[in-house]
Amino acid sequence: MKTKIPSEVESIARILSDAGFETYLVGGCLRDMLLGVTPKDWDIATNATPDKVQELFYNFGGRTREDPATVYENTFGTVAIKTTAEDETLKIVEVTTFRTESAYSDKRHPDEVQFAKTIEDDLSRRDFTVNAMAFNLSSARLTKSHLVDPHNGMEDLEKKILRTVGNARERFEEDALRLMRAVRFAAQLEFAVEHETREAIKASAGLLEAIAKERIRDEFIKLVMTPRAAAGIIEMEDLGLLKYVMPELREGLGVGQNKHHIYSVFDHNVRALNYTVEKEYSLVVRLASLLHDVGKPRTKGGEGPDSTFYNHEVVGAKMTLKIMDRLKFPRDIAERVTHLVRCHLFYYNVGEVTESGVRRFLSRVGPENVDDLLQVREADRIGSGVPKAFPYKLRHLLFMIEKVKNDPISPKMLKLDGNELMKLLNIKPSKRVGNILAVLLDDVLVDPAKNEAEYLGNRAKELNLLDDAELETKALHAKEQKEEFESGVEEEMKKKYYVK
Repeated sequence: MKTKIPSEVESIARILSDAGFETYLVGGCLRDMLLGVTPKDWDIATNATPDKVQELFYNFGGRTREDPATVYENTFGTVAIKTTAEDETLKIVEVTTFRTESAYSDKRHPDEVQFAKTIEDDLSRRDFTVNAMAFNLSSARLTKSHLVDPHNGMEDLEKKILRTVGNARERFEEDALRLMRAVRFAAQLEFAVEHETREAIKASAGLLEAIAKERIRDEFIKLVMTPRAAAGIIEMEDLGLLKYVMPELREGLGVGQNKHHIYSVFDHNVRALNYTVEKEYSLVVRLASLLHDVGKPRTKGGEGPDSTFYNHEVVGAKMTLKIMDRLKFPRDIAERVTHLVRCHLFYYNVGEVTESGVRRFLSRVGPENVDDLLQVREADRIGSGVPKAFPYKLRHLLFMIEKVKNDPISPKMLKLDGNELMKLLNIKPSKRVGNILAVLLDDVLVDPAKNEAEYLGNRAKELNLLDDAELETKALHAKEQKEEFESGVEEEMKKKYYVK
């Protein structure tokens, strides 16, 4: 064991023991300690009731009855105890009364929770054997002889095997989210799922349909953030779970690509994810890399080395947004991931793109998204089988971005805002205002020197002489202007990448 039991946990255990109660370290924190990993949270099991725990700890850490150190807001016997620790993982220590659970009619929650008399009864309700061990905190040292291990969890831990406690089908019937947890734990711990447990997962996969999308999302996020996320996605497919979580990703199974790819669409996406995991990139970049080519199967034209995937980034972005919405991802994450999928297909070649092209690129992508987008591009390249993630041309793009980073690239950077424009032209808020600003921005993207109030005012007056239809046409042209990444060398790009 490499991790010492923190003083906050020892203090809580001592108070419980002095009051005559049993105290055990349980669950994931004990498992991690036995593996030599620092736990991310701390859980204590006790035979003290929630009321008694609250009574004993209301003033823990110098708190008062008016501002108690305990929070009890559930029906599962878990009392959260606030500590004075600076370590985020120790600010809350959860103390849970020994409990047993009845049937799970909805495959999600126990119909009834009853407090148990012994730690063995409590451990029998847990999901996997490696999570069903306990350490008596009155003992001096954490050794095998001090473990309560009725389900041989230590043996499975040493063999790197993930096995359910008792009958696997029954454990998954109780809470179907355990199906995904099995995959996540196996990926997180680098364990193999035991044979009978695997077969039970395959047979029970359909139970996931009863699980709230928010819970599936949270478990999927945990999987994607593990060191073996790519293997986890493949395992989900092998076990029949992926079709209940992200069926769109499965559409790429066996879908061959053109001469610029050596892997199927599915394998390419998973390999892209794996690169982002190895680089420890953010959740948003990992999700965008996994989904960046999700639209390819629906846009594929032809077969073999010259097959095409016209507009797959547009189709993929729409699919991604639906996936994010279905799994109830927060709006900001959904929009960022979707935006990266939509923008991932850009073309840049040294000497072919001007500064105005780079400004247009920044205007469309957003400066705040550039780093994430380039990380997705790295993952795309490595997932395609090329040896270098960040070639010279991408480094040159960064140089060009640095060169123009202070130039105006959005309407809010114009030296004539909407209110000033309406006052100058004596017009009311309307679509006309937006159309004029769109044309003004287009002028400035081409030549930043035009971002002066005098020029913009005169140009606005000129545009205001146009009728609505003419102005609409100009604005539409400005908004649809492709940056040179996609237009200045578009014909060459089409030939090279089989897109249009």
